[in-house]
Amino acid sequence: MKIEVNNNTVIFNHNNQKTEIHPIWLRERVREEKYLDKINDQRLFDPSFLDNIIIENAHIDDDVLELTFNDGVTSKFQITKLISEFLDSENLLNTIKKKIWDSTLQYKPKYQFKKNFYESREMYELLKSFYKYGFVIVKNVPTQNNYIINFANGIGSIRPTNFGEFFNVQSVSNPNDLAYTSLALPPHTDNPYRKPVPCIQLLHCIENEVDGGFSTLVDGFKVATHLKKNNPEYFKILTKVKVKFKFTDKDVILENRGELIELDEHDNFKQIRFNTRLDYVSVLEKNQLDFYYKARKEISNLYNSDQFKIEFKLMPGDIMMVDNHRLLHGRTAYNANEGKRLLQGCYIDYDSSEGKLRYLKRKFDN
Repeated sequence: MKIEVNNNTVIFNHNNQKTEIHPIWLRERVREEKYLDKINDQRLFDPSFLDNIIIENAHIDDDVLELTFNDGVTSKFQITKLISEFLDSENLLNTIKKKIWDSTLQYKPKYQFKKNFYESREMYELLKSFYKYGFVIVKNVPTQNNYIINFANGIGSIRPTNFGEFFNVQSVSNPNDLAYTSLALPPHTDNPYRKPVPCIQLLHCIENEVDGGFSTLVDGFKVATHLKKNNPEYFKILTKVKVKFKFTDKDVILENRGELIELDEHDNFKQIRFNTRLDYVSVLEKNQLDFYYKARKEISNLYNSDQFKIEFKLMPGDIMMVDNHRLLHGRTAYNANEGKRLLQGCYIDYDSSEGKLRYLKRKFDN
């Protein structure tokens, strides 16, 4: 792939497929100090006012493309950077290949908390692992003074909910959520009733003296891949039917709708939703609804099977960071009379984790 110049026309040649690059596309990317604030990388001009822009002169010198436009602007462009943007390889997440997994997963990405952790290469590697596996575990995190808030803000910003900035996961009387009991929790995604659904959940183990209460994780993308291959019609209906999710408390009623398997514009997996304590499918034609219920039962069986689930015990000082749009999490039952079990949780969104990842990439890779 390369950039070519022909009669003052700039051409992107990729696998012998040639595409002319629009002059305004190039003109709005000029980076000289007169046109771009070097501190915040924001333009000092409004490209929406550009009109009838043509290239009057163009030439290439090694990795530099120099252009003169008919409005008098001359600018130099780094060709490798233009190619990277043209291929969308600047999208950092495109460079991290997801590893979908099942119960055979042996490697669990674990990192040791240390001083200056948030600015370290370990944090950079942690975030890359998070996007690869959908979860990471951080060991030896301080357990005092609601430290989960410090940890989350070290990555980005906490996403507050009606539960507050953070919440305690422990058995209580008269709970407003089944998480606050000692019951087993089947694999589920959190808060599908919110707009938007929280992207990332952090769970910090403060105390865990009971024999049970093991954490469970399931890779929803792996299960969806299995379902698509083995029962494509079930897969199809779960990607088409929007389901209402509803949460009711004494002070608030929250609702949102979405598919159990949401695809993006390229039919890639975008988001998994599954929480059968809170879902209400719309009234559909009877045969269609019958088929939907069979499909939901099948994917529920897969989520709950030993084929796809991993199980482990969080110990005091452990933080588990989970992609709530990809993984389902749960726990085994425990006896609250055996001792104390307290986890603290909160949410952050992808802009926090992605922003931190891009920043650390610039710090360590450039």
